[in-house]
Amino acid sequence: MNSQPPLQRVVYIVSLFPCWSETFIVREINALVENGVDVRIISLKSPSESLVQADATALMDRVRHPKTLWSVFAGLVSAFLRSPGQTLSTFATIIAGNWRKPVVLGKSLAAWARGLEHVDWLRDFDPQVIHAHWATYPSTAAWTLSRVLCRPFSFTSHAHDIFIERQLIARKIEDAALAVTISRFNVGWLSERETPLADKKLKIIHCGVDLERNPWNPDGREPGQILAVGRLDPIKGFATLIEALALLRERGIDFHCHLLGSGPLEGELRQLARQRGVGEHVEFAGAQPQDVVRSWMTQASMFVLPSEVAEDGNRDGIPVALMEAMATGCPVISTRVSGIPELIEDGAQGLLVEERQPRALADAMQRLLADAALSTRIVDAARVKIESEFDARKEARRLQKHMEAIAYGA
Repeated sequence: MNSQPPLQRVVYIVSLFPCWSETFIVREINALVENGVDVRIISLKSPSESLVQADATALMDRVRHPKTLWSVFAGLVSAFLRSPGQTLSTFATIIAGNWRKPVVLGKSLAAWARGLEHVDWLRDFDPQVIHAHWATYPSTAAWTLSRVLCRPFSFTSHAHDIFIERQLIARKIEDAALAVTISRFNVGWLSERETPLADKKLKIIHCGVDLERNPWNPDGREPGQILAVGRLDPIKGFATLIEALALLRERGIDFHCHLLGSGPLEGELRQLARQRGVGEHVEFAGAQPQDVVRSWMTQASMFVLPSEVAEDGNRDGIPVALMEAMATGCPVISTRVSGIPELIEDGAQGLLVEERQPRALADAMQRLLADAALSTRIVDAARVKIESEFDARKEARRLQKHMEAIAYGA
């Protein structure tokens, strides 16, 4: 693999670019660009978010968004004229695999068309690899373009695209020149439920953190300052956090919690905090830019993310926010959900409790607040773990090596 020529041209396909919550994709692309790869990005949706991270802004001249319906029609005609068999076969496969789910079918066909909208430009760019993040609509578009253009395709699967929205994923694993996921847990899940090929084909490449932008700073933290970061939806377990904070208050422990993030549960969580008597102790700060999040991570005495499996089966993969906190020297507490134990061994790089257990979570927070020696020990081990296995640049380089192998037929 090391004898391959350097990778030159890659196309990334994503649902939306820029996307506030997908900073890990931006970091991966930036790392490839730093390594000399010409990366272009196809966004299946038009830009819609008002807040844009600075790193994503710097990539905007590489992005192609949907244009007009005429542009889509022209792309479909071009694809059909040049590759009629593959264009029709991808269309038929998508229908056959999704006809029982009309909404998914409609969105899948939209992704098929929006991918083919760019077929002429892609022929000129001549990508060596077509890569998608998420095993849903982006990988449907990448798979389609791969077959129409006769170029290798790869994709990275994460969480909801495995646990909730499994769209032709067995077929995609079979056809992909490179199939990637972010945890050993995901490999086992897909092997048992989708295809035994997953165990043989899937490569584990972590979503990492930028260590230069998350410097080690374990000292000078504010006592009793608890930080939680994430979208306010069920899989993050913030209701359990609020219940645990109420228990800390009942025990007479002084604390203040900053909860950074927005989402559908904000009103419900605010009401719960008031009902449990911790409304004045929990600050709902909304979604914040990365520099603000990093600032809080260097000040907090602990970072808590009590992830849990939602009623519909959805769950986290390995939350990048946990990695960032560990990189900065902030002690972390989380749960034994999905791939999180691959990042944190209980008592080694942080503390782990069972999901939906407020008392166990309160006990863990109280333990960290009271035991300075424990905090020091786990943050040292956590930084080592991040540097060795979750460095964004190292993980991007590993992905690049795999891409080079499929680009040059190794």
